[in-house]
Amino acid sequence: MADASQRRGRWRGGGAARPRGWCCSFAGVPPSPDHRSLPSEASVPAAASPAAGGGGGGGGRKLPPKSPSSLSSFQGSPASSRLAGLGGLIDPRRILSPGRVSPIDPDESFPLPPPSPLSLPMPPPAEEVEDLVSTEQAAPASVVVPLVSVREDDGGNEAMDLRLSMRGRDGRCLTMELESGVLFGSSSFFADMAPDMGFTTNGGGSTGKRIEVDGVENVEAFKTAVELMYEPEPVRWLATAGVSRAIDVLEVSSSIMFDNGIKACLTYIEAAPWNESEEEKLKNLFARCTFDEAISQDVLARLRPNSQISSEDLIVHLIQSVTSSTNSGARKDMQSLVNGLLSKSSLYQKDFAGLNKESIYRICHSYFGKLVDLFEEATESANHTAQLSLATQSKPVIERISLQTENLYWLFEILVNNDMAEEFVELWAMQDRLIVMHPRASPMIRYELSRISASVFIALGKGRVQCRGELRSLLFYGWFGPMLLDFGWLQRCSKGLDVRSLEENIGQALLTLSLKQQQFMFEEWFQCFASRGADCPNLTRSFQVWWRRSFVRSSVETRR
Repeated sequence: MADASQRRGRWRGGGAARPRGWCCSFAGVPPSPDHRSLPSEASVPAAASPAAGGGGGGGGRKLPPKSPSSLSSFQGSPASSRLAGLGGLIDPRRILSPGRVSPIDPDESFPLPPPSPLSLPMPPPAEEVEDLVSTEQAAPASVVVPLVSVREDDGGNEAMDLRLSMRGRDGRCLTMELESGVLFGSSSFFADMAPDMGFTTNGGGSTGKRIEVDGVENVEAFKTAVELMYEPEPVRWLATAGVSRAIDVLEVSSSIMFDNGIKACLTYIEAAPWNESEEEKLKNLFARCTFDEAISQDVLARLRPNSQISSEDLIVHLIQSVTSSTNSGARKDMQSLVNGLLSKSSLYQKDFAGLNKESIYRICHSYFGKLVDLFEEATESANHTAQLSLATQSKPVIERISLQTENLYWLFEILVNNDMAEEFVELWAMQDRLIVMHPRASPMIRYELSRISASVFIALGKGRVQCRGELRSLLFYGWFGPMLLDFGWLQRCSKGLDVRSLEENIGQALLTLSLKQQQFMFEEWFQCFASRGADCPNLTRSFQVWWRRSFVRSSVETRR
């Protein structure tokens, strides 16, 4: 409080008048018709006769002996304190303490009124009703304005000529002593009460008034908004409070029409970074309240996207940027980022419209064309010696082939995750030029093609891609043999490929063909496995399934 007083002194400067400070009291609920104080000792009537005092002298009153009646015992018990407000059943002299309660039975001088049934609260006195001011101010329909009443108060500090009492919905109470001129000059909501209270709009003309605000949603935010009226640098003060608290103060400032507070809150919120919970909180507030566009447009620009490009096209641009990158480390990081954006379990999938399928396949067609051109460059010489020389001197060509196959491998994963990969399988099955050039290329180059074939076979074996039968047979007739030749290279240079998964799922994919086509493929595999051993995929389990389906089951049916 001392620091705040010094700041206000420096703000006003010299002998200029400055608004009075405020203070808060948590001592308890202020006096009101619903909370009457206990009668003082002076109000207790004297004894009926000197004999009643027992001749003790000194003018003191002696209490009568305790009554054995059950009624007084009940009224003195702790359980009866819950009925304190019901018809005056509790003796006003009863001592309440946080510890043990010692009941005091009434005497003849304090006759107990008969118990009264539960009834509605008594209305306030007529003079208080006349001071009651209804506060149906013009506020946004979604903002709940608390009930406000104006009452006479008992003097107090003349400099602090107004008391503001707040009661929250949770029962919390708070009283602030204020200089009315600052409050009425800052808030149109409170300024409209000035004439009815006997104040002028600058705060003069009356003393001893109290405003009671009941049903406050957030007492702390309401108190902070009032404090902000007395701050010389509100934006700097909000910076120490944080974004979440500033949003609460913004809502209260809007409900009490505190224009400078609204402007200060929006200025700070626009310049401060938000976390996701604060962003959602701010969106909810803007959905319920309306602010002047001139001061809120900067905050709205951060809340509401106004981009001319759709998310689908933007994803395509990001994919093109990743595939054209030549930095391997950056490519992996960007691929992980794009995969996270496209993941169905991602937080960013709430309003994502999906991929532009035509744009993605346009990129795939371009990379297939580049891959064909690179293989033609790598296999342009029919002389084996010249080809080896070219392979040793054309490292950039190898890198470019590896880059294009990596791009196609990643694009296929994206298409599979978004259930768009059937057309890719068809494109790969119809790459006749690459199939023809495969045996003529160096193993260190051609095995890159088998990495793409392996990813397609795994997707088919897991059932993540469903294709018609003739397309599956076309794929196996074209790429099953080349993959058998390159399996040893795939084991040594897997580049993230799960070879065990490949062996299991290529067998499962083979079993989706017709039995006649399966026989042709398994015969080719059997010859390769017999000659190359570990450099050939182990499809023994799938071979046994095919054999049982083709011969064992058919022979049993023949005997029947």
